Amino acid sequence: MSDSTITTAKPLVLSAPGRGDDLQVRVSAPATGTGLPVIVFSHGFGSSMDGYAPLVDFWAAQGFAVVQPTHLDSRTLGLPADDPRTPEIWRIRVDDLKRVIDGLDVLESATPGLAGRLDHARIAVAGHSWGAQTASMLLGARVLAADGTPGEDLSDPRVKAGALLALPGKGGNDLAPFAAEHFSFMNPSFDGMTPPVLFVAGDNDDSALTTRGPDWFTDAYRLSPGGKSLLTLFGAEHSLGGVSGYDAAETTDASPERVALIRRITAAYLRSTLGLDDVAWKTSASELEEGNHPLGTVQSR
Repeated sequence: MSDSTITTAKPLVLSAPGRGDDLQVRVSAPATGTGLPVIVFSHGFGSSMDGYAPLVDFWAAQGFAVVQPTHLDSRTLGLPADDPRTPEIWRIRVDDLKRVIDGLDVLESATPGLAGRLDHARIAVAGHSWGAQTASMLLGARVLAADGTPGEDLSDPRVKAGALLALPGKGGNDLAPFAAEHFSFMNPSFDGMTPPVLFVAGDNDDSALTTRGPDWFTDAYRLSPGGKSLLTLFGAEHSLGGVSGYDAAETTDASPERVALIRRITAAYLRSTLGLDDVAWKTSASELEEGNHPLGTVQSR
């Protein structure tokens, strides 16, 4: 689908009893067209529904309706560290994404010109960093207890595919001491992640959360069942060239070319796995699999 003009509505509010704050949401979509597939996007730590414009604007121009909730960890909400909800934010984040899917009718009606244009049968999730971890739970990842017992299955059958950027890897001994002490949810099992997923990892993403190197961010690709793909970006750090914003302070490896590749590949992958278009993904994947691209490579299994 060719680029098109997009429209954005924000803040849309979904009632969230028990959350402490209602859920604020941004919706971006092409100005025209029907049967729009949906991407529910989970932001990284501290960001908000206003982040990730390089990805969101492109996806919307390519025919997706992109829905972005603001999670409780957002800097825009200023939640104090000692807030009683803090230890459960990882779980509330998952609920936020499910609440968005539950509320698609409400969001569709509240967005000018969008009513009746969404395809509720074609829903994907995407996310970056902590947002990737959040989105992974809807795709079947589970948090392991200290004794290795899988926690609650939070997967959502309405979600048909995913694009997970800089998804944290295994827990246990692979976590740095600080992460092991403070982030008990960072102990995943990927055994139940059966839907098609594209993982995006930077080969220079050295994280203080792990005792390992950048390959930690490829664990889910190696350990999850079923058909999966991995886009490895050469020289990319955790911000993957600047996916969170054109001028985001956290970008340490600014590269418009790298971001352009990510958004093109993710859009092609999601259109393919949602049953809309195989050609763009096959073409893009073949080019990268053959090692002819200077910015990265794709593996699929």
